[in-house]
Amino acid sequence: MAVQKIKMASIIGRMNELDEVTVRCGQSEVFHPDNVLSFYSDTASFIPISEDNPYSAPLQRLVESCEKIQKQLMFQGNPCCTADDSMDRGLFEYVTRFCTVVEDSLARQEELKRKLEELTAAIQDISHFKGLDLKLEQIHNRSFIKVRFGCMAKESFDKLSLYNDNPYVTFFPSAHDDSLYWGVYFAPIDQVEEVDRIFSSLYFKRIDIGKYSGTAEETLNELEENKLNVTGQLKELQTKLDEYWEQEKEACQQTFNSLKEKSIYFGIRHYGARYHDSFVLTGWIPETKESEFKESLEPLETVEYTFEKAEAQLDHSPPVHLKNPKPFRPFEFFVEMFGLPSYNEVDPTIFVGITYVMLFGIMFGDVGQGLVVSLVGLFMWNKLRMKLGKILIPCGISSACFGLIYGSVFGFEHALDPLYRSLFGLHEKPVEVMEPATTNLIIYLAIAIGLSLVMVAMLINIYSSVKKKQYGNALFGPNGLAGLVFYGSLVFGFGGKMVMGWQLVTPFYVVCFMIVPLILMFFREILSEIMEGKKHWKPESWGDFIMQNFFEVFEFLLSYATNTMSFLRVGAFVLVHAGMMMVVFTLAEMSAGIGYALIVIFGNIFVMVLEALLVGIQVLRLEYYEMFSRFFDGTGRPFHPVSARQELTKS
Repeated sequence: MAVQKIKMASIIGRMNELDEVTVRCGQSEVFHPDNVLSFYSDTASFIPISEDNPYSAPLQRLVESCEKIQKQLMFQGNPCCTADDSMDRGLFEYVTRFCTVVEDSLARQEELKRKLEELTAAIQDISHFKGLDLKLEQIHNRSFIKVRFGCMAKESFDKLSLYNDNPYVTFFPSAHDDSLYWGVYFAPIDQVEEVDRIFSSLYFKRIDIGKYSGTAEETLNELEENKLNVTGQLKELQTKLDEYWEQEKEACQQTFNSLKEKSIYFGIRHYGARYHDSFVLTGWIPETKESEFKESLEPLETVEYTFEKAEAQLDHSPPVHLKNPKPFRPFEFFVEMFGLPSYNEVDPTIFVGITYVMLFGIMFGDVGQGLVVSLVGLFMWNKLRMKLGKILIPCGISSACFGLIYGSVFGFEHALDPLYRSLFGLHEKPVEVMEPATTNLIIYLAIAIGLSLVMVAMLINIYSSVKKKQYGNALFGPNGLAGLVFYGSLVFGFGGKMVMGWQLVTPFYVVCFMIVPLILMFFREILSEIMEGKKHWKPESWGDFIMQNFFEVFEFLLSYATNTMSFLRVGAFVLVHAGMMMVVFTLAEMSAGIGYALIVIFGNIFVMVLEALLVGIQVLRLEYYEMFSRFFDGTGRPFHPVSARQELTKS
């Protein structure tokens, strides 16, 4: 249970070397920057460094230009990144040149596409009038009549017979399909408004072909030729664009890498502050990387730095990086879900790993189903990269181990009897879960497990409180020494009498180990302040103090009982698992042959999925509410050093 040791790094230098400092800090991949102004009480002379990132705009423009031509840039890292103004100018100039070529080509491409769409629409419109052997320019140059080309719905065409009394409402169709008629109508100048109104009421859609000359066939041939020409120009432009990308893709990728990394490192500046012509930068580094970090800054002329242990800066909440043995690292996932420990707090990962696997196995004890859970976990991790998969692997193995004790293999309760006879000389399995005597024993053992884990959690709290120098909480808190003595006296006094027949509960025992700890918990705040040497330890109102602490102590006592009783679910799930499998086999025995096999198979799948989910949630609940609540605050913040490699992994 360890939190990686870190140190606070304070870096001071001239502004002209700030860029080089940020690059070296970033390339070290161990520097977690922090807001420098939070480390000083008087910040009147400091000016936050808040310049806009000069790499963001060209980087975004480059990415957007590549996306427009359906090319994707993947960050590959840039080990040669340096703070060089001339290099920056070269990068910016390249982006301008590359993006200008791409944008101009795309603009020309859009123009040709619009022209192609216009030609396609015109061809479609005029194709419906191929039957009219008329010169289009002659029709539109008439002085006394107006000509209207267009189309109408079949229903509207059928209604034209209603206007037979008007000789000018005459439609000359040239083509039609199942729903539309295309054609033309003519109207004298003095009648055109009335005729247009009538055709408009019939939903006549006008088609403007006045800009064309010649016959419809001649116009179509000309438009088709223009369309082929525009299509050829588009293909030629796309070919040139593809050739340009092949020519520039390597340089473009290198430019993207450089801009991306420089942009990442430039972000470090925003955590610093300016003091006259100097800068101040503060951050955190692992203690083991101090010498390497010093070496990276050593060549800089004006830069000075100091390192201080994080224990001396607890007021600034040093970031936390968990460091646990490999078998327990998957359980950091559960710890992070609840909240990281603060820097000087106990890391509960190993405790979670041991208790979670143990409780899961007890509650879900079955050899076959446990091995299946492990295989599912292996698949989830190897194929889907799910963190939960690495947790399910040991949980399934634990289930299989406890399944050997229960003698259950996919619900077959006596499948392992030959094994017990050959190895141990037993007639059948040692534990019959559903027998009344065994059921009571399971419930008692579940309570015993709860009692033990609650006391272990109290011991961890005492250690953690001492580590955080919260001696009052360690001695007088409900989860401190006073609470442990009180709770333990109940366990060994009354529990020992019930189970072992011990006669420990005497008046002296009650006074020393129950009443005195309760009094200490009642006055824990006053006693803590006296220990810390505070002069004003007396409460403002003794009446309010007594009333408040009376209910708080009552709440503590209630929590002892409820937390312990919560562990009854451990025994309950052992019985539930056996009961559910009993139901499955009862249903299976009502069928025969293939029906029996199908019910057993699908019953096992149903029980595995449902119970594995429920057990996983219930064990996690026990971890969070019954154990974490006694010793763990989870108020830490993660250690996130600036690293282009992490960005590379994300992309």
